[in-house]
Amino acid sequence: MRQIFFWSLVAALAGLLFGFDTVVISGADKKLQNLWQSSDAFHGSVVMAMALWGTVVGALFGGYPSQKLGRKKTLIWVGVLYTVSAVGSALANDPISFAVFRFIGGLGVGASGIAVPAYISEIAPANSRGRLVGLYQSSLVLGILLAFISNYLLSDIGENAWRWMMGVEAFPAFLYTFLCFVIPKSPRWLITKGHLDQAKLIFQQIDPNGSFDNLVNEINENTDAKNTSESIFDKKYSLPLKLAFLVAFFNQLSGINAFLYYAPRIFEEGGLGESTSLLSSIGIGLTNLIFTLIGVSLIDKLGRRKLMYYGSFGYIISLSLVAFAFFFKWEGILIPIFLFVFIASHAIGQGAIIWVYISEIFPNHLRNSGQSFGVSVHWVLAAIIPSLVPLLFASIGPGVVFSIFAGFMVLQLLFVHFMMPETKGISLEELSKKLVS
Repeated sequence: MRQIFFWSLVAALAGLLFGFDTVVISGADKKLQNLWQSSDAFHGSVVMAMALWGTVVGALFGGYPSQKLGRKKTLIWVGVLYTVSAVGSALANDPISFAVFRFIGGLGVGASGIAVPAYISEIAPANSRGRLVGLYQSSLVLGILLAFISNYLLSDIGENAWRWMMGVEAFPAFLYTFLCFVIPKSPRWLITKGHLDQAKLIFQQIDPNGSFDNLVNEINENTDAKNTSESIFDKKYSLPLKLAFLVAFFNQLSGINAFLYYAPRIFEEGGLGESTSLLSSIGIGLTNLIFTLIGVSLIDKLGRRKLMYYGSFGYIISLSLVAFAFFFKWEGILIPIFLFVFIASHAIGQGAIIWVYISEIFPNHLRNSGQSFGVSVHWVLAAIIPSLVPLLFASIGPGVVFSIFAGFMVLQLLFVHFMMPETKGISLEELSKKLVS
């Protein structure tokens, strides 16, 4: 089990780079807008959101290298993309070249969202799959915390502080690329490619008492000749397709990425100074990490569905309070407190389950395309919503924006209650039988 944990942890460290890359831009947000004198629309949709559009492309097409090259090789390329993006963004001298290098990093984020959960779910035992795949989310929120800390520590080193904020990611990205050469290939992927001898050696390390022949037979049942032309859009896969769409949809309609991208700006809107806003952002990152670890530790005990219940109630309460705070101008410490509750609710619910759930609900032969669909929905919305934040705050105000997010979380609660099935403790092969109509 220690070996499986180590392999899972190495793969999951892509999440650390994911979280760091996603949030590090928040520290450079206003500095870059002032430097390049960008309009709110251009700054939001190009400078700030270009990495997210890269993530959309990476999610749409990331299933292809993950299936053709394998999860391991895809993760190596993910590390390369992160490294190139960090160095290029730090050296950029205009908003267009900056956006191009941010786009490259986004490709790595999108591809990792498919390859990492697929890899870990395929090497993990059913009874600990949630916790091990959850390492990806734990690493992600650790990356978010490190980005907030890094931004705070680098904020006062001069007019080029933003370059150091963007460039420091190159060091962990290079280390991650190197570590990915150490992990083995996924035995389930090797079986689908006919490399049975190599798959058996790895499987015996993962589960010495398990039956390799049974695994091969179960996988072959799902990948026989009649399935080669199947699509996730076939009618019999409508349930997992709807589940992937709705989990990803509600994840972003909570406003989580909009908040993470603009945390210092939102705190300043609430009456805090710039330095205090950056420091409060560190508190958000720490809260996110603590409650993600709690969520991941509970995911195989309480189940995915129960965590989503807790998160939904927390979302509704905290987002409503944030909206009231902006409407009635409750400045000072109240808005950060409400937002801490919001981030805790996300971390223990949606944050803990999304990557696990989407990696579980599709059958082996459609897992890549299914994950690509779910992750793409997630990142299309993650690109659109944050890009609109500067414009929406200026036009309708933050109180209305947070009210809209709260309304969508009421709909998420209804989705969890009436539609979302539990997946804990069930093998991937059994789940595919259960969810296919």
